[in-house]
Amino acid sequence: MIKIGNISLGDFPLLLAPMEDVSDPPFRALCKKYGADMMYTEFISSEGLIRDAVKSVQKLDIFEYERPIGIQIFGSEISSMRLATEVCEKANPDIIDINYGCPVKKVACKGAGAGILQDIPKMVEMTKEIVNSTNLPVTVKTRLGWDENSKYIVEAAERLQDVGIKAISIHGRTRAQMYKGEADWALISEVKNNPRMNIPVFGNGDIDSPQKALSYKNRFGIDGIMIGRASIGNPWFFNQVKYFMKTGKELSLPSLEERVKVVKEHLDFSIRWKGERVGIVEMRRHYANYFKGIPNFKPIRTLLVTLESTQELYSVLNNIVNQFELETV
Repeated sequence: MIKIGNISLGDFPLLLAPMEDVSDPPFRALCKKYGADMMYTEFISSEGLIRDAVKSVQKLDIFEYERPIGIQIFGSEISSMRLATEVCEKANPDIIDINYGCPVKKVACKGAGAGILQDIPKMVEMTKEIVNSTNLPVTVKTRLGWDENSKYIVEAAERLQDVGIKAISIHGRTRAQMYKGEADWALISEVKNNPRMNIPVFGNGDIDSPQKALSYKNRFGIDGIMIGRASIGNPWFFNQVKYFMKTGKELSLPSLEERVKVVKEHLDFSIRWKGERVGIVEMRRHYANYFKGIPNFKPIRTLLVTLESTQELYSVLNNIVNQFELETV
């Protein structure tokens, strides 16, 4: 049984990665429904939280059915991160997660996210301050290092554990790699197999099929897998992985009818949570994946990402099953 603090996650948990503009409540609701064992919010700016910025505060919205859920924060100032932790605690999450992995220039080049991998002592000091400022379990999401010459993750993970984190999730790339090349899970495995490590170690990066998830579980011995891009427009992925791990067989793909039903659920929640305009716009990134593999679908997808009213969108969605029922894969 894998535990983060006192939180039980099963024998081999599947975690939904925190993804900016993706891991919001509407998307998380579907991932939970279809098998995610643990989820995180989108990453939230510590500066935004302590300044009460609307966009940052809205990301603190969590719901009882999502539990266990972690709120993820990022920032470059230790004092701001400590204050942001106190703000997060009031939202009553199960976990506080620290983002030391975001490679995006506007984050990393300010010393936040993966930027802190250039200063491991500061990373350790910041983590210690956060651990000491909350009664909640603290976890970390990070990368192997800043670049090819600074893959200090084995030592860094040990030091983070020593100051009190309860789990670590490692994306198997450096900041310099961004999302290119192949994730190095052998180095994640080194962290897990370090005899000094006694907290859960979760692997992240390139898990895009149930077969690969099982293969990496067996090859690298990690405690669980964090799933990111493979779940976008595909919340069923968690159950597909679990089914394959249990039976060695592939779970049948969702029918077109099921896909449309879930898209409507997602869209409806998105509009309720963000308002019609923003809710519609932010759904657009999901359509391509929800309807992936359906021949001749491009004109409909183009329509879905250009329509601006709920009524028009539902009209198109309601016609999809009849229009494509003979062509689904």
